Amino acid sequence: MKFITVLSASLLAVLLAGCVSDKQQKLEAEAKISKDEAQRVALAQTPNGSIKEGELEREKGRLVWSFDITTPRSPDTTEVQVDVQTGQVVSVTKETPEQEKQEKKAEAK
Repeated sequence: MKFITVLSASLLAVLLAGCVSDKQQKLEAEAKISKDEAQRVALAQTPNGSIKEGELEREKGRLVWSFDITTPRSPDTTEVQVDVQTGQVVSVTKETPEQEKQEKKAEAK
């Protein structure tokens, strides 16, 4: 019985990963600006920054490359969003570690 439960969970994980991948591919097909180009734009907003993570997402109806960027000697993360059509910066916001934790909780729901 335990084997069937583990097998079912594994199959579900594979199916969900395929759905996410398909969704991501569809979003990327809409983008005129590549992730690499958007990263260069985002890093220009945060001197000495390093990209912690980046993703393509729809934010307030607009498709953007969103990057979380860390900088030396700061516990905060700078989130930079770059429009996938124009390559222009849409927003730059600072998030404390506590704000990031809250955001991750909200996304998990």
